[in-house]
Amino acid sequence: MTAATSLPESRPSLVGSWVLAARPKTLSAASVPVVVGSACAFALNGFQLGPALAALGGALLLQIGANFANDVYDYEKGADTAERLGPTRAVQAGLISPAAMKRGMFVVFGLALLLGVYLTAVAGPVILAIGIVSILSAIAYTGGPYPLGYNGLGDVFVFVFFGLVAVPGTVFVQLGQVPPLSWWCALPVGALATAILVVNNLRDHEQDERVGKRTLAVRWGPRAVIYEYGFLLALSYAVPLFLATSSAGGRFVLLPLLTLPLGRKLMRAVATEQGRELNARLAGTAKLLLLFGLLFAAGIVLDRLHAVGNAS
Repeated sequence: MTAATSLPESRPSLVGSWVLAARPKTLSAASVPVVVGSACAFALNGFQLGPALAALGGALLLQIGANFANDVYDYEKGADTAERLGPTRAVQAGLISPAAMKRGMFVVFGLALLLGVYLTAVAGPVILAIGIVSILSAIAYTGGPYPLGYNGLGDVFVFVFFGLVAVPGTVFVQLGQVPPLSWWCALPVGALATAILVVNNLRDHEQDERVGKRTLAVRWGPRAVIYEYGFLLALSYAVPLFLATSSAGGRFVLLPLLTLPLGRKLMRAVATEQGRELNARLAGTAKLLLLFGLLFAAGIVLDRLHAVGNAS
């Protein structure tokens, strides 16, 4: 494969190049936690539109900034080459210079901090601290002296920040507290976001091993991370079942089970496909997160409305 084959069919415009670098298809991983967290806040009589929208904007900016950081630092570390199996990366393809990408990264993170200032005024200084740690971690994922993604910590990073931080954090900025329901709702969101990374690392494990990127797929081998993928899906579906049988939820919280056919299809494909074939499964897992999250949020809201209707 030559360098030219990694370029899009037609060279995008400058704006198109930045949109490509933002990776729009990955943004469900940023938006779903806020949607689910806002549904939790609604169920607990604490939904506030302003903080919810600010949390959504901040999450999207953090994700875009992390994508910019990943684009430039993977290129500088030699992980993104003309042989990559995934979609085009803007710096590696020569669409955006490394210096420009870093400037864009800091601009986006700066905008996220501005929203963090507003949320700090609403919910207190802990939010600003979380925002700063999130930015530093996003940079440290592929940059710095000990990049998390290169040392087998990427899965933990994604589960923590896209699940255990993002969902309860969204509830906190609206409700001022973090009730147990928010932790339960964080588990499937974090698990499915992590499953996206698992497919990415499974696809790239041979190239990653050559360049010294020690993801779990490299450390443990493909079979182990296929089991990890299955565990993450199983955990995701177990949570609505638990909530439906506890006092925390009702029957509508089972709506995410409608995505089980897609989950089964993805599990079979991830277990049998390799290399570039997994690009479709990467997109499919992102779609699963989006559909699961929207149905989960809808179920939480509908259960609350049903409970209010029964009480009136």
